[in-house]
Order: sequence, then C-alpha cells, then structure tokens
Amino acid sequence: MLRLTDTDQAMLGGERGDAVALAMRILVRMAEAARASRMIDVTGAHIDSCLYHGEAGLDFAERLSASGGRVVVPTTLNVSSLDLLHPALFRGDGLLAERGRRLMRVYVSMGGRPTFTCAPYQSTRPAQGEHIAWAESNAIVFANSVLGARTDRYGDFIDICAAITGRVPEAGLHLDEHRRAEAVFRIAALPERVCDSELLYPILGHLVGRMTGSLLPAIVGLPSDAPEDGLKALGAAAASSGGVAMFHAVGRTPEAPTLDAALGGGTPKLEVDIDLAMLREARNDLSTATEGPLAAVSVGTPHFSLAEFERLAPLVVGERFVVDFFVNTSRDVLAQAAAAGLVTPLRDAGVEIVTDTCTYITPILRDATGVVMTNSGKWAYYAPGNLGVEVAFGSLEECVASAAAGTIKRDESVWA
Repeated sequence: MLRLTDTDQAMLGGERGDAVALAMRILVRMAEAARASRMIDVTGAHIDSCLYHGEAGLDFAERLSASGGRVVVPTTLNVSSLDLLHPALFRGDGLLAERGRRLMRVYVSMGGRPTFTCAPYQSTRPAQGEHIAWAESNAIVFANSVLGARTDRYGDFIDICAAITGRVPEAGLHLDEHRRAEAVFRIAALPERVCDSELLYPILGHLVGRMTGSLLPAIVGLPSDAPEDGLKALGAAAASSGGVAMFHAVGRTPEAPTLDAALGGGTPKLEVDIDLAMLREARNDLSTATEGPLAAVSVGTPHFSLAEFERLAPLVVGERFVVDFFVNTSRDVLAQAAAAGLVTPLRDAGVEIVTDTCTYITPILRDATGVVMTNSGKWAYYAPGNLGVEVAFGSLEECVASAAAGTIKRDESVWA
C-alpha cells in the first residue's frame, strides 16, 4: 500500500498550489499502478514533453504554468520542434512552428533550462546512485548504464510532474531488484577491424535491443575503455529497437564490475554468444539502401558531442559536399565547438548545424524522397517510418566520403 508523507499529503491537498496538486494526483495514480510503497525525492529532471506532438500537450503545459507550476529541482529540456538558433532550417507549416515555439516558451517559463538537447548528460552529470527523473530514451539508458544514476523510464507529462514536485514513485529502476541483469550477451572472438570500428556500438545496440525483449541485458566483452560516444550510440540503438532502459557493460557500468555483480546472484533467462554473422545481419537491418545516389547525410542522433566534433573537423578539411550534410547537436556543445575552432571547417565544407531539435523529428531535410545516410542506429531505425526516406547506415568516415561523392560509399571489407 502506498504511504504518503505529510509533505506529500500537503502537496496533494493543494497547500503548494493547484499545479503541484495536479502533478501529485498524477504521480500518486502512477505509484499505485506501479505498486510502489512510497514516494522518493529526485535531484533533477529532464523534460521530453517540451516536444510538440499536439494540442493536448500544449494545453497541459499551459495549465500547469498558469496555475503556478514551477520546477523545484534542476531541470533540463529535451529537443523540441524547431531550431531557435537557425529558424530558417524549418520547412514545416507555420502552425506547427508557432505551437512548437509556444511549448518551448512555456516550459522555460516554469523554470526549465533551455538546453533543448536529447543528451543532457553532455552538460549535467548526476552521480552514481543519485535518483533523478529523466525522460527521453537515450538519456534514460545513458544515465542508468554509464553514469550509474537511477531513473525509471519517464515519459511525457510524468517528467514535468516530477520536476515541479521533486517526487517520484519508488519503483522500477530506482530499486536494486529491478536493476539486475536477466540476459547475458557475450561478444565472441571478433576480427580486430570490427572491434576497432565505431559501428560496433550502434550495431550491437540494435541487435541487443531486438533480442533482449523486456529483459535487462548485460554485455560481456566490451573493452573497459569503450568510448563514451560508443556507449551513447549503443544505448540509443538498444532503446530504439527494443525496450532497453538500462544495460550493464560488464567492467564499465559502475554497479557491474563483474558479471556476477550485474546478475546480483541471479541466473540469466537468456544467454547469447554474439558473432560476426549476427552483427553483419544487424548491420544489414539498419539500411534500406546500400548503393546509388544520396540525398543527404545526417549525424548526431543523439546529439553530437565535442569529441565527435573533434573527429569530424579534420575529416572535412578540403572537402566540399555535393549533398546536404547535417550535424545535430545542442547549443551548449555548439558553443564549445565554436570556441575550439571546430565549426569553421565544417561550415567551409557546407555542413549545416542543427540545434534544439533533430532531423528525424522536424521537417528540415530539403529532399525527403531520396536516400539519407547516417552513422546513428537510432536515426536509421526511426527515419524511414517518420520521414518516409530510404536510409543508408555507415561510419562517420563513410558519411563524409559519401557526402563528397554524392553517392553511397561503404567499406565492405570491415564486415567481410
């Protein structure tokens, strides 16, 4: 049975205003559905519901704001419907732009920090064991798996309710028993060329997401110094093709120094040895086109990090792309990249930088009928359905070579 503190009861009774009371009513119903016994404090929130999906979301946010809703914990905002720094990139209708802009404003008015990024962990880092309320699938899986912070899978509207009360049900991934691995994926002997490829991570994530179902996976065999952007890509792909909100990279995830620790004394319900053939099949699954002319390239889903800018800048020196090349990133990281002198080479090569949103959720592409190339497993998974485009999946280097040639270029020898 759910037990509420005096403070919870006061919020529920309206002593802190109508917005807090409404938020607490929603959270209490959620707690009852999850069979939580109590509510707990969170130290931060990340809001996905600032992305405009329709009038109901706007109505809800404006009602909270009008009735005094203000966040009580540090709160970052997810991507939204348009790029406020580069508004000319938007190719949708005026009503969508007006509603999207209005929704962004109302969440800022409630105290949300206008980060407008799907990768809040690039600027805000909760500590291991810290309870937070994050929405956005890749942010959730990164917080749990890489940082060791604790967030359940919060979606639209629950996220802002948590932010203006500072409370969530003690359930799901906030609890030790729900963070134990139930499926084990072992990376069998792979050629060095595959282990060294950046594509290992999104492909592995896509495969694990497809196979693990509702089980929490542990991955054995990843290097302990796996790059953070690789883990970002792995988690994002696994959360897209499956329901993964957390994985244990054994030897890397803070609470999984060993497989036994990841399993928490339990016995796995699923064990899979991943070989090259399985990865090759998963790679093929991420492309609907593997040759021919290209319409555009889009990278940075989740948002490009400073380290990725550092990789891309030297690759484009001397290039002049013949198709559109989009880099999706946050305004904070863009400022860091500009200060480091990494943006000018990209602009010189014809790169369009997109902030505050992403090309697979907002009408930005000039040609949505051709083939778009990406190095993101998440973009490759969602874009055909969201935009109706064909997609070619390849490494960052292959994306650069393809944009310069205007046709798909992939190094098949890596996967032979």
